Amino acid sequence: MLAYVFWHRPLDASATDAYEQAQLAFHRSLAHTPPAGFAGSACYRATALPWLGEAAGYEDWYFVEDYTALGVLGEAAVGHGHRSAHDEAARRFGAGAGGLYGLVEGTPRLDGAAAVWIARPPGSQRLALGELLGDGMDPRRAGLWRRQLVLGPAPEFCLLAPEPPAGVAPTRLPAEWKATSMARERLTSE
Repeated sequence: MLAYVFWHRPLDASATDAYEQAQLAFHRSLAHTPPAGFAGSACYRATALPWLGEAAGYEDWYFVEDYTALGVLGEAAVGHGHRSAHDEAARRFGAGAGGLYGLVEGTPRLDGAAAVWIARPPGSQRLALGELLGDGMDPRRAGLWRRQLVLGPAPEFCLLAPEPPAGVAPTRLPAEWKATSMARERLTSE
């Protein structure tokens, strides 16, 4: 399982309602006519996006089965059936960055879970994931993701869990590693 994660902010900060509706329309379009290998998506309002500055913004997750499905999603997003919704959201877009993440262990989709993003300095020693981040994680209620491709500044790991497990506690992380907890709220069209 892979997830394309996209962090973004609107071009016009005073038009957030229209921006959110455009984002939701694009997600609904994909759900209504899903491309092959597409496993769903979600858009969250985030209180801060440190890798885009400290301002609030949005975090989209697009789940796909594999790299082939990622290519299919990329083509479908701007193809027949989704182009209008995509273009409306893109027209309102101001700044963004993304990353491709692979599921290391646990559950892939966790609505309501807190996001803990873990970054390590370049060249720092790698520790076994199980010893470092997965310690104390319930794989039925949490998911550990690792960055596969960088598409702008993005942390190396993400742990989605109702509550951060011991493995991501500041006292457990190696020196100079940084864990950033982000509060987020799922956007819905209700």
